Order: sequence, then C-alpha cells, then structure tokens
Amino acid sequence: MTEVTKDTIIGDILDNAPETAPFFLEMGMHCLGCPASRGESIEQACMVHGTDADELVEKINDFLAK
Repeated sequence: MTEVTKDTIIGDILDNAPETAPFFLEMGMHCLGCPASRGESIEQACMVHGTDADELVEKINDFLAK
C-alpha cells in the first residue's frame, strides 16, 4: 500500500499494513476485528469517533512513506 485517503477502507489498510493498527487504537477505535469497522472508510470511522480524518490520513501516509 503506497498511500491512503479518507475513502480508503480500514480493512484494506490493516490487511496491507497491519503495523498501522496503533494509529486506529490511538483514536479510540478498539474494535479493529469487528467486521463493521473493517468495512468503514477512514472518514466514516473518524466521524463516529470524533477525530480528524485528515490528521489520521497524514499520520498513516507519513508512516507508510518511511
């Protein structure tokens, strides 16, 4: 996986880069194994958890670029 957007599905990110899981846990998303959460986009999950999707996308992309 080279880059994510707010529309990227969380399950796809975790399948391709499982080491990104802590970024989701940091935002309070502790249900990463739940089928519903794996099918959400970053934007949807951030809306539910009251966090900034742009900030999470930037963190993940910065991590993936390293």
